[in-house]
Order: sequence, then C-alpha cells, then structure tokens
Amino acid sequence: MSAGAGVAERIRNNLEELGLDAMSSSFDEYASLVAAGSRSFGDAMLEMTDAQLALVRRRDLDGRIRKAGFPYVKTLRDFDFSFQPSVSRPVVENLATLGFVDRHENVVLVGSPGTGKTHIAVALGVEAIRARKLTYFVDCQRLVRDLEHAAEKGALERRLRFYSHLSLLIVDELGYLGIDKEGADLSFQLISRRYERRSTIITTNVGIGSWAGVFGDPVVASAIADRVCH
Repeated sequence: MSAGAGVAERIRNNLEELGLDAMSSSFDEYASLVAAGSRSFGDAMLEMTDAQLALVRRRDLDGRIRKAGFPYVKTLRDFDFSFQPSVSRPVVENLATLGFVDRHENVVLVGSPGTGKTHIAVALGVEAIRARKLTYFVDCQRLVRDLEHAAEKGALERRLRFYSHLSLLIVDELGYLGIDKEGADLSFQLISRRYERRSTIITTNVGIGSWAGVFGDPVVASAIADRVCH
C-alpha cells in the first residue's frame, strides 16, 4: 500500500469521488502503517472497508429512521423502568425481539399520559427498522386526516396500499380526540386490510372497552377492537 505522493493523491481523490469517505479519510494513516510493516496490505484493506461499511450502515439506518416519521428517537435503553413500575420490563423486552411482527400480531399500549407509551412504541419501531422491517409512525388524528383527504381526492386506494404494505405501523395517541364517522369507517378499512397480514402498535389513553366513545359508533369500534386484539 506504499505509494508516491502523486499516486496517493489520486487514490484519495478516487475514493472521495466514489463516495468512500471513511476510506479516503483514513488512507494516509493506513498507507503509513503498511509502509512501516505494522499492517499487511490485506489487514489494512479489511479495516478500511469495515469502517466504510459501518458508515454506510449507520447512514442507511439514520435515513430509514428519518423516513419513519418518529417525533423523536428513543431506545429501550433510554426508558426508566424504575420510574414506571407498572410497565413490565420482561414483556417490553420480549416485544423488542419482534416476534409479534413476524407473527403479524398487534400491540396496544394503554395508559395515562406520561406513562411512556410513545417512548416504548418508538423504541420498538427503532428495533424494527434495525431489523430492516418497513416501519412508519403516525399520530392517530393525522392518520385519519390523511385518509379522509385521500378519499376526497380520489386517492384513497393508493394511501391504503401504502399503510397496508408497512411491516409495522405505529398509531400514536388514539383517543385523545374523537373520530368522526368517516374517519371511523376509514380506520376500519385500514385495520381490516392489515388484519393477520401486518403488525400495528397503538398507543391510547382509553381502555379498549371504551373505544365506542372514540369512534362514535359501538359497532365500528367493536369491529376494530376485534381485529386489533385478535
């Protein structure tokens, strides 16, 4: 890997043009190590490509996390289980293995404001993205507005396909505001499409038995609850 100044500069330029930033920035260091005999050419290339691959993977993960729509990025390491003793750590850690996603099951996180529901939902979403599962986070009211807007524009089928295709859909804050009849019907369509095909996480401050008050229709609420809690 020993090279003259002109050759070394061309190598660095080539690495930069190829977008291999990590390799370009460390080239001089590794060239010196190889010239001094403290690294073989093969070991130097392996370490440089390992660093480049780690950078690519980190950028890819960061990009997919940004596209997921999280309000913030939190992991389970950040969650203070001692502050919320009502939250079962073994249950949450088991969910983090993502077996429920592989089985196309759903998760409903029920609790008062401030109990960490959204934090846990985001953390599970981050784990899903790390496992390369297509994940999206959306506030319940924003989801309903999006579907209603798509219906008005004649694009409902396209939006339903988008939401139905996701491996994991996280619907946050169901129950904080009521949902009108059109929104309830559209929510039912979406949940029905995902039923036993994809996984959904719902955070809510309203017990499932009281969802009729959220959706304004006990029949629709019962149908949604049945599919979510199958």
